[in-house]
Amino acid sequence: MALADELKALREFRCEEGKCVLSVYLNTDRADSEQQKGEWKIRLKNGLKRHEEYLEASENKDQLKSFRKLRKKVENEVNGNQSQLQKSVVIFASDVDDLWSVHYMQLPVETSFHWDEAPVLDQLTKLQQDFPKSGIVLPNMDEVKILETDLGEIQDTRIYSFDPDTGNWNYKQGMGAEDKIMSGATHTDKYDQRFQENLNRFYKDMAGNIERMKQDRNWEALYLVGEADPVNTLESQLRVPVDKSVKKNLNNVDTSKVLEHVFN
Repeated sequence: MALADELKALREFRCEEGKCVLSVYLNTDRADSEQQKGEWKIRLKNGLKRHEEYLEASENKDQLKSFRKLRKKVENEVNGNQSQLQKSVVIFASDVDDLWSVHYMQLPVETSFHWDEAPVLDQLTKLQQDFPKSGIVLPNMDEVKILETDLGEIQDTRIYSFDPDTGNWNYKQGMGAEDKIMSGATHTDKYDQRFQENLNRFYKDMAGNIERMKQDRNWEALYLVGEADPVNTLESQLRVPVDKSVKKNLNNVDTSKVLEHVFN
């Protein structure tokens, strides 16, 4: 389940008999000058060790036993999935109700560890304010891809392909968040010429779809990503503001790289 969808349940989660929730915010951003050599490994180990030492000193055997179990689970999760690391990892874990929420995020966080009666959500609340539900549109010659994001995570992907016989945009099934954005252009020079001549009209129809999605799906921000000509043409047809345009062809990169260019 997407982290944005879990937030409501996490806000309501609370232990009735003392501290039982481990909240982990771990910065793994390799672009950070302090992360060039995998320093997150040391911070993860030391942060969890420090909390375990506090519990040992408190002589609360039940909490110590629970914490040690969760610590091992968290360390195994992160160390075993290093290939998935992006800019941060956020984890909420508890023996109560088997709470286990893990998210590898494209947004940076400040490394911190918490052992409390409830999940510590301050950083996520701030991130949701800064990175609300948004639409990222990648216009191409005969395809337009739309990524819906919340908290920097992809919630949905929609692909519209242009049918030269009918002059309409047709929706086709999207792809996974980790898939590459691949161009499907296999058209002829004659088709290219027809599309270029009618670009404004074709994109006007697509602009209407985007405007409806923005309203129906409550997007608070809209981004365009692609080569200058299709981005500029589509933006000129939109009757809603564009928050940011990235004039770069990202059709053959992982979607995580698209998010990186948009949110950096």
